[in-house]
Amino acid sequence: MIDVRPFNTLGHAEFGWLDAHHHFSFGQYMDQSRMGWGALRVWNDDTISPFTGFDPHGHRDMEIVTYVRKGAITHTDRLGNVGRTEAGDVQVMSAGKGIVHSEYNQEPDDTQIFQIWIMPNKRHAEPYWEARNFPKDRTGKLTVLASGRPDDKDALPINQDAAVMGGSFKAGDSTTYDLGKGRYLYLVSTDGKIEVNGTQAGSRDGVAIAETDSITITALEDTEIVLVDAPGLDAVAA
Repeated sequence: MIDVRPFNTLGHAEFGWLDAHHHFSFGQYMDQSRMGWGALRVWNDDTISPFTGFDPHGHRDMEIVTYVRKGAITHTDRLGNVGRTEAGDVQVMSAGKGIVHSEYNQEPDDTQIFQIWIMPNKRHAEPYWEARNFPKDRTGKLTVLASGRPDDKDALPINQDAAVMGGSFKAGDSTTYDLGKGRYLYLVSTDGKIEVNGTQAGSRDGVAIAETDSITITALEDTEIVLVDAPGLDAVAA
């Protein structure tokens, strides 16, 4: 099953400083048919104006992965963590039993991020935050950026049997990805058209995939691809 969710059908919120598009129900956007995809609960496509951002606020029991598309995001939390994450890099905040943080675009230009929330496999864990610089040469392949799978040793850790991957693709590049039984994939192309098993999707469309053994992703235009491989809801802590 491959279901393309066109960008113009996503939830949308405009706050002046923030232009947000929601792949799944979030905030004032509610769609009962888009409450998540397996353990993947939120995928927000945010554009943040210069010298603005999210004031201090709290989270609990959620694995929050931020993929920076353009610009940079600066994180501060009440655990004492402070960090600036640039385009192509990733930060993970495991909210656990509770964390209060802020995120600001302290750059002179717009910052664009994907913020991805994954429901954890254990509740009330100790909260933490970590960011990492990843090789920028990821052409034609998907690199694991954040993961709770035991074999993904070089990824930022999360509390779930899930993985967030990213890669840069030139027009004509192709890669194949195998799904395990009962897995849920969701992917977005940032800048260009792609095909997934022959089904075409445009820039910033969501592509939800399940109940298939493998997929072949082909870039029709130069782009980056971000993909989440998540288990079903039975893996989420009650």
